[in-house]
Amino acid sequence: MYAIIETGGKQYRVEEGDEIDVELLGTDGTVKFEKVLLVHDGKEPKVGLPHLDKCSVMGEVIGQTKGPKVIAFKYKQRKNYRRTVGHRQKYSRVKITKIAAQ
Repeated sequence: MYAIIETGGKQYRVEEGDEIDVELLGTDGTVKFEKVLLVHDGKEPKVGLPHLDKCSVMGEVIGQTKGPKVIAFKYKQRKNYRRTVGHRQKYSRVKITKIAAQ
């Protein structure tokens, strides 16, 4: 059984036992994803328009990680203007514990 969930403006395909990195969640412990777009139980998929009612995905926040460093460089020709900015996005690592579909 797998599900497609939406969180942080992105969509993730998850199964029970998967560990995924999602946009930083402000909580620790358990988390409930209620924006479920699709659930497939091996026989027939259930598709929401846009979300499924009475379906949720439970997860447990394991910890926080950082993504790769992204360098932004600004430059203007012949003006002696150069700026370098670095950014590392923070993520929450979530282990999927249960897919509840009805």
